[in-house]
Amino acid sequence: MVTPSSAAARLSTRLSFLVAGFSIASWAPLVPFAKARLAVDDGAMGLLLLCLGLGSVVAMSATGALSARHGSRPIIIVGGLGVAVFLPLLAMAASPLALGAALVVFGAALGSLDVAMNIQAIDVERASGRPLMSGFHALFSIGGFAGASAMTFMLSLGAAPTVAALVNGVLMLAAMGLAAPRLLRAKGDPAGPLLVVPRGPVLLLSALAAATFLAEGAMLDWSALLITQAGLVSVARGGLGYMLFALAMTAGRLVGDMTVARLGDLAVLRWGGGLAVLGFLVLLVAPIAWIGLAGFALIGLGAANIVPVLFRLAGAQQAMPAAQAISALTTIGYAGILVGPAGLGAVAKAVGLGGAFWLLAGLLSLTPLLAGRIVNPLGTGRQVNPPGR
Repeated sequence: MVTPSSAAARLSTRLSFLVAGFSIASWAPLVPFAKARLAVDDGAMGLLLLCLGLGSVVAMSATGALSARHGSRPIIIVGGLGVAVFLPLLAMAASPLALGAALVVFGAALGSLDVAMNIQAIDVERASGRPLMSGFHALFSIGGFAGASAMTFMLSLGAAPTVAALVNGVLMLAAMGLAAPRLLRAKGDPAGPLLVVPRGPVLLLSALAAATFLAEGAMLDWSALLITQAGLVSVARGGLGYMLFALAMTAGRLVGDMTVARLGDLAVLRWGGGLAVLGFLVLLVAPIAWIGLAGFALIGLGAANIVPVLFRLAGAQQAMPAAQAISALTTIGYAGILVGPAGLGAVAKAVGLGGAFWLLAGLLSLTPLLAGRIVNPLGTGRQVNPPGR
């Protein structure tokens, strides 16, 4: 029998996170092929990529209400099947309109999966009575690495993009087939509200999540340009910074549950946020390459467990239903990744890329500064809620 605290429930939740990371990372190597196949310029391709974000944000906004009414299990299954089925269609789309439509649906499946799996994770963690959220999010990072690696490997061997996408799609279907019967069958409230406006601590939690996601997005989109313009590394080695950041974040999340169990949510937010800010300072004042690269590792290690803790706190607050709170946090938080890097580019145009990164450090410093205001009132400074609380 699958109970919230059982190994089966933990396995199915981990597989859901793995599929989410695997799916989005599988699409990234296909972007250049799609651009060449459709013969569109950079501007048109950028508009097409916005379709994925649009689909994600719309689905994220609705998933909280749907999960509250029907439980997270059916949404995880539909979302997981959706990304697996539509990934090959992204590789086959023969016109910009077809690709844009497929990206909207793919993004919607990914967004709904993202919200629902975090709702499921909170239920499993609360029932288990011990921190699990960081480990779940680590599986998202591992899935991303695996998806990008598998796709890149097949494409480098000469496989057609459609074939490579089909292989990864089948792998995701297999993972969802294993996860589906083991997901929790939580009871929903059919009379629950369709829309709940974020309020109380959820607003602050969402804002801090957006700042952290913005920093992650900046690492992906702008870090290579920052360190190459500063003369720390050559253009060919510009990706070293993000590589170290991603490895450090994954490592931090793998030991995150143990760290939270020992130190508590408050300490993780304060010390993790402080370490991430220190990493930005090291990166921005580094006179030589290895010091700057060490800054990337500090940022990744410090930021690793901020978002998992924020999700747990969103599930623990009482100002609004947990499912609605997770939906709000995910939607607002991911806006930091979808919209933030473009906004950062506008700031960089005005004050320089270094100045934009100083602004990021300031935003990230809000987490350790405000941690006490969100953790202590919820009573989660030392541990997650025990079963039944």
